Amino acid sequence: MHDFRWPALITLGVVALLFALGGAVGKARAQYNIKAPATTGDPAFERTFRAHQNAIENAVIFLPSLWLFAAFVSGIWAAVLGAVWIAAYVWYFAAYQKDAAKRGRPFSLAALVFGILALGAAWGVVREFL
Repeated sequence: MHDFRWPALITLGVVALLFALGGAVGKARAQYNIKAPATTGDPAFERTFRAHQNAIENAVIFLPSLWLFAAFVSGIWAAVLGAVWIAAYVWYFAAYQKDAAKRGRPFSLAALVFGILALGAAWGVVREFL
């Protein structure tokens, strides 16, 4: 039996992250007077909005990879990598808000973590068939 407490905690962390970033978008809407459903206007709002959307887009592929890695490789290592992914997205969001050109390093870190999880998950699943 696998211990999924740690990956579950990371999943809750991703939920909290996305909720907080959504709150930042709402705050930016008010600050820059961008009425819904508009997604353009002040560049500072657009950076906040895009950083949140990018986090959502990447969470969609990160979370299944996290859970497959946890189930077929290691729950603890999935959680460690997941914590790094969350930290990378906090860094990414802060960097993107300041200057879109500065988002590369945290995005690369998050992408590396995703790659490790996805490849590890694929290896773990295939190994079960061998």
